[in-house]
Amino acid sequence: MIATMLQALPGSVAQGGSPAVTPEVAWGYLSPVLIMFGGALVLLLLAALLPGGVPRHVASFGTAAIGLASMAAGIPLWSMIVDPTGGPTSAVSGAVGVDGFSVFSYWVIAGAVVLVALLFHSYLAREGLEGVEPYALMLFSAAGGMVMASANDLVVLFIGLEILSLAAYTLAAMHRRRIGSLEAGLKYFILGAAASAFLLYGIALMYGATGTTNLGRMRLYLDGQGLTADNLLLGGIAMFIVGMGFKVAAVPFHWWTPDVYQGSPTPVTAFMASAIKTAGFVGLLRVLVVALPAYRGDWRPVIETLALLSLFGGALGAIVQTDVKRMLAYSSINHAGFILVGLAAASDKGISAALFYLAIYSLMTIGAFAVVTIISREGDGHTSLADLRGLSQTRPGLAMALVVFVLAQAGVPFTGGFFAKFGVIAAAVDANLWWMGVAAMLSAVISAFVYLRIVGAMFWASDDDAVDAPAPATRSQLLLPRTAMITIGLCLIGVVLTGVFPGLITNLTRQAVVILG
Repeated sequence: MIATMLQALPGSVAQGGSPAVTPEVAWGYLSPVLIMFGGALVLLLLAALLPGGVPRHVASFGTAAIGLASMAAGIPLWSMIVDPTGGPTSAVSGAVGVDGFSVFSYWVIAGAVVLVALLFHSYLAREGLEGVEPYALMLFSAAGGMVMASANDLVVLFIGLEILSLAAYTLAAMHRRRIGSLEAGLKYFILGAAASAFLLYGIALMYGATGTTNLGRMRLYLDGQGLTADNLLLGGIAMFIVGMGFKVAAVPFHWWTPDVYQGSPTPVTAFMASAIKTAGFVGLLRVLVVALPAYRGDWRPVIETLALLSLFGGALGAIVQTDVKRMLAYSSINHAGFILVGLAAASDKGISAALFYLAIYSLMTIGAFAVVTIISREGDGHTSLADLRGLSQTRPGLAMALVVFVLAQAGVPFTGGFFAKFGVIAAAVDANLWWMGVAAMLSAVISAFVYLRIVGAMFWASDDDAVDAPAPATRSQLLLPRTAMITIGLCLIGVVLTGVFPGLITNLTRQAVVILG
């Protein structure tokens, strides 16, 4: 499929021609990304032109509408791709791939934008952070993630990563009155810059070894050359994995995650744990699967090691935490390990399972952080286990919603989380990596204890636990904003519905993998 796409390019190496000087841009193929970029620019323009600024409801619901429009723009692309007479294609002289993998990733990232935009609506008003800047930054970051998902060139991938990251650094530090937010933004920026340097050096080494940054041409070159002891390429692959390992919070590149997740505004943490993690993984998947299958024997052991370290590092690290946001941060590291298990399987089934996991995890984590956003109250600082005490009496519906989200992350049946974990474990077993499947199940058992601690804090806190603990929040302190409840409701529906009818998403992920292959 890659060769067919490549031969259709004017002036491609496969046709023996010289590279095109002026790339042809098929704007329709880029519409989901352009809607995100354009929406951010329109919001900033309105903020500059309107005397009173953009009303809060216009900014939040407008951002949600932009996310929905971006998702809708992917529907005709998907129809074209799955049509036997159409199929996958490319844009900008092959630098951007338009296939099922990229379109499905668009939907996951844009869906996260819709949910977090609604969560922002009440949060920004509560914290006195009025303005369109957080919405615009989120749209820019999402657009960068979409560029990563469709990147068919390492340079395009790096550009998308930087667009995503620079906006995310600012979002992490946007709560100017909280020292924790400023600290989170600074840590994220410094460590993110270091990771970007590793990634860029890796791209440079891979270009030096193959003479191209285009993923399709790189694959043709390596397949034609055969396996050789190319230390330059191996060094580039290693540095690339290090750079992307930071973005997906895989152990041992995870040290920033607990501090940044805890210090960032809670809706920003939800966006980071969903859209940004998705962008990091799809970028990693795309490069390893499209460009480097010939070197699978070299990068696969590295991915297996990262998966095992992340599975147990995340599960064990969460056990000793007392802050819910830090617990969910270590939980995200554990989930990264599960997704890496699917990647390590290096099969269509493994990639399909990883895509399914990313979609379900986005729903589970946004829903959980939406509940934490309400619990944190004004100041965004009440996020400890002690602050959950009495929630089952003051806000039983909110407590039950959090129970569903954490049990889904534990992989309880009849939730989407069960099929997400089952899918990657089954893919590992099918790839004769049964020992990784066993390791994943063991880490799931350890993680279950963490989630039960959260449930216990809400329902079964003892009098001994109340010693030196803050007073439980009253019903009047835990306001239930409508927009936040919409986010929680949509996430609940998604998690439960996919737990009963997983085919709603698995049918899409299977088609995405077939088209990608």
